[in-house]
Amino acid sequence: MASSADVHVRICGQEIIKYDLEIKALVQDLEQMAREQDRETDRLAILSETESQRRQMLSNQTAWRKANLACKLCIDHSEKDELLQGGDYQSTRQRKVTKECLVETSSNITESLMSISRMMSEQVKQSEDTIGTLATSSRTVLETNEEFKSMTGTIHFGRKLILKYNRRELTDKLLIFLALALFFATVLYILKKRLFPFI
Repeated sequence: MASSADVHVRICGQEIIKYDLEIKALVQDLEQMAREQDRETDRLAILSETESQRRQMLSNQTAWRKANLACKLCIDHSEKDELLQGGDYQSTRQRKVTKECLVETSSNITESLMSISRMMSEQVKQSEDTIGTLATSSRTVLETNEEFKSMTGTIHFGRKLILKYNRRELTDKLLIFLALALFFATVLYILKKRLFPFI
């Protein structure tokens, strides 16, 4: 029958594996989000965050493997010592010391695994927050881009109207000039006929 410490260690191991898989999925989500970005600065920022999360994940995996290896080595060493011990009293005493050592080592490993599990849980939360922030900023950038497209259309329409009114203004000035020229020509013609009828 498995002791409660063994069950606790197994549960910690399962939690670590679960968090490890969640972190890998979140890192892949970050990579996908980076590929979807239009702006180079956003893409580089997301890739930098992705690389940071990947390094932290690898560091956690290394720490977990080291703790696991230390536990196995301690267990192997204690079993080897137990097999090689000879006398009854010394054997009993040595087994007691070995069991105490195993309990202490198991406790240390359990604490180490719990610490790794907490770190991975915090990293998962941090990655989720990062993805949420990046998604929000991505939506904001897309909305701003749509507003700029709308403003660009309005500016082009305004430019066309201004050019149209400038052409009309030029036409109006030309017509006024021609009307004034015709008016002055008519006035000169009338004055010429009245003042100089013989010409």
